[in-house]
Amino acid sequence: MYLQHFGLSEFPFRITPDTGFAFSAQSHQEALNTLLVALQCGEGFVKITGEVGTGKTLLCRRLLQTLGDGGAVTAYLPNPYLDPDTLLRALAEELQLGDADGLDQFHLLKRINLGLLDHARQGRRVVLCIDEAQAMPLPTLEALRLVSNLETEKRKLLQIVLFGQPELDEKLADPSVRQLLQRIGFHHRLSGLGRAEVALYLQHRLRVAGYRGEPMFSDGAVRALRRASRGTPRLINILAHKSLLSAFGEGRQSVRRRHVRGAARDTEGAGSPGWW
Repeated sequence: MYLQHFGLSEFPFRITPDTGFAFSAQSHQEALNTLLVALQCGEGFVKITGEVGTGKTLLCRRLLQTLGDGGAVTAYLPNPYLDPDTLLRALAEELQLGDADGLDQFHLLKRINLGLLDHARQGRRVVLCIDEAQAMPLPTLEALRLVSNLETEKRKLLQIVLFGQPELDEKLADPSVRQLLQRIGFHHRLSGLGRAEVALYLQHRLRVAGYRGEPMFSDGAVRALRRASRGTPRLINILAHKSLLSAFGEGRQSVRRRHVRGAARDTEGAGSPGWW
């Protein structure tokens, strides 16, 4: 496609969450700092929310990578639409508790507790990251609270980080899970990229993909991208990719405002890029 034309080694605007392309936007860096501080303080629950496409999954992967480098034991549940029993079995599998098969819920919870105690004796923190947490049924959220009760006199045996869309806040407002809501010590709301960050974001991803030339997106194209995407990274990626295709089709080496306008017309969820 356009890789050779623009001097790229790989596609710069894929929508898959690749930590190699991670950009330290202000909101993302603040969220990561909040997570690291909260976990270091021993908080049992931490919550991160953000609209679709703001980079929650990428942030989750960055956190898991950082914790893994620090020697912590991590567990990851990408699809938490589970009943309480299946949630406990998924957690046991993530903790590699091979003798948990066939246990009822009481003994399964007891086995998880023993496994967490083993990690605590060896000085290891255990962190469970749950993506798309807004999809969790209310009974499963309550089961998660019960798991969070596992603790010693000094600290929690399991720390839990919830990543979800704003609907997660609505679900946690339900009276049946009010005890869980009270246990969330730290939370952060992800926002989109600011005006100055969009140009830096584009340059960063192009540089990681191997581009070494002059700025590829004109000032007008950057402003149009910011308006059409409202600063949402996933939409920026989709629009930037389509804009590059359009410029490549014309045989041009740079992206202009008209290329972004065409991409916005062709993209569901994009706003108007404006004329000025």
